[in-house]
Amino acid sequence: MKFNNRYLRIALAGLLLTNVSCNSLVDMKPINEISDADYWKTADQFKLAANEFYTYLRTFTDVINDNPHSDRRSDIVYTTGGSVFSNGSNTIPASDGNWNTAYARVRATNYLLDKANTYSQPAEIQKYVAEAKFFRAYTYFDLLQQFGGVPIISKLLDISSSELTSPRNTRDEVIDFIIQDLEAAIAILPTENAIAAADKGRISKGAAQAFLGRVTLYEGTWQKSRGNATRANTLLDKSIANSDEVIKSTQYELFAPIALGDSAQKYMFILENQQSNPANITKAANKEYILANRYDFASRQIRFNVTHTLLNNIVWITRKFATMYLSKDGLPIEKSPLFKGFATTTSEFENRDNRMKYNMMLDGKQYFDNENPGSRTTWKGDAAEIALSRGKHKSNTASGYGNQKFCTERRLDDNQEGYDFPVIRYAEVLLNYAEAVYERNGTISDVDLDKSLNLVRNRVNKLMPKLSNAFAQTNGLDLRTEIRRERTIELYLEGFRRDDLIRWKTAEIEMPKPIEGITWTGTAYETYWTGIKNNIVNGNFRLETSRQWQEKHYLLPIPSQQLQLNPSLVQNTGW
Repeated sequence: MKFNNRYLRIALAGLLLTNVSCNSLVDMKPINEISDADYWKTADQFKLAANEFYTYLRTFTDVINDNPHSDRRSDIVYTTGGSVFSNGSNTIPASDGNWNTAYARVRATNYLLDKANTYSQPAEIQKYVAEAKFFRAYTYFDLLQQFGGVPIISKLLDISSSELTSPRNTRDEVIDFIIQDLEAAIAILPTENAIAAADKGRISKGAAQAFLGRVTLYEGTWQKSRGNATRANTLLDKSIANSDEVIKSTQYELFAPIALGDSAQKYMFILENQQSNPANITKAANKEYILANRYDFASRQIRFNVTHTLLNNIVWITRKFATMYLSKDGLPIEKSPLFKGFATTTSEFENRDNRMKYNMMLDGKQYFDNENPGSRTTWKGDAAEIALSRGKHKSNTASGYGNQKFCTERRLDDNQEGYDFPVIRYAEVLLNYAEAVYERNGTISDVDLDKSLNLVRNRVNKLMPKLSNAFAQTNGLDLRTEIRRERTIELYLEGFRRDDLIRWKTAEIEMPKPIEGITWTGTAYETYWTGIKNNIVNGNFRLETSRQWQEKHYLLPIPSQQLQLNPSLVQNTGW
């Protein structure tokens, strides 16, 4: 196995966390090049070293660009030219930066853990040891989702280490190793309310529990969908227990300020400490983000053009996703008498889940972005402000469905956005709990639905009926389908859909289906968007056909260079 000799610098340490001090030695040298004689002598030095690990957290580029967990590789988002990972035409790469980077990160965490073994006052640094174990688990979970079983490296290696040519560990061994690291971290990490203001943003006990709930739900459903019920049940029990601990801790809550009403669903994702919403609510009010990649306009801008990339541009929402949103009566559109059909360019948005209008753009409605003019001035929405808007949206481009999630309305130059990326948020924990309970037991009580899924659904849909066993039975609904629908809607564009299809083993059903945009035949689009007439199939705008999904696609192939360096690795089945 080949290790990348380039390790992430920790010069960004002071920018990642609030009020973290700087150290010139650390700024100059990567962890593995710091002389033992010069460093690892104080708890603060371990803290500074641990700051490097926070650069490993998922961020906007991971979900917007064509990366392993991006929705662009799923069935609910499409971009010009498509994605070979979405349509099933990817091949074995010579090298894969995700593999190399992951093992560089593993080495960095192992380095801190190795130095901790000889530190004279272990109690002083136990938090940073716990953080290292969390991030080692975080990295191995990323490897497992992509490649399945991979070599476990739990100590520092040198060029003569036998582990460099060791075979891959089994999938079960990797998951057990991840669980072991996370449980060790959970035992040490502080609760959210015990973290000092200067250290806010560091890993909490709740974050580690929430992540363990995610990991064990993923692997529990992977095993269940592949016939291993015994292993699945053990993992699902652990998922339920850890998600429930986060819920019972009362440290976190859904972001739902009364002043924002149902628009909380939109403004949570673009909160800045400068005015970024009508109520001038700042990041301090957001207790939903359990773990975030933290940015700030003044000290650490995202430095990626989030708004112009996402606002009706690169990301094209598919018809499949648009039709997933329930009607206001809690029923799918094919069952609801409230659904207004597709006749006009906006009729399908009427009487729907409020999240639809905040994730997507409506034809003819004025929108704001970061340009001047084009950005908000007072957030009053009055005639004077609307006159300065970006203008009225036209839905006769891309797929016909435009995105607005993660798009600021505040005046900014490109690349200056400063809102946080939600790595783990409380809504996911609630949905993890509901799904794990259902998958473990084959049923879920109304009490459990009310403490989890219904809180998420009704956050911005106060009048929508709750999902209950009686409601599902009366209306011929399948609870598993509705639980999965809720997850897809709520976590859209946050890097979950492809992974969900893989663990449910439904990718073989969903991914080969053609990618489609708006309904064209018999609607206003026949005259509003005549240029796509030759791309209409069965009444819908057809964006991509000839898609495939084979069993081998459930895992990515091991890069060929890694197999040459270490023949003991063995390629994933089918590649």
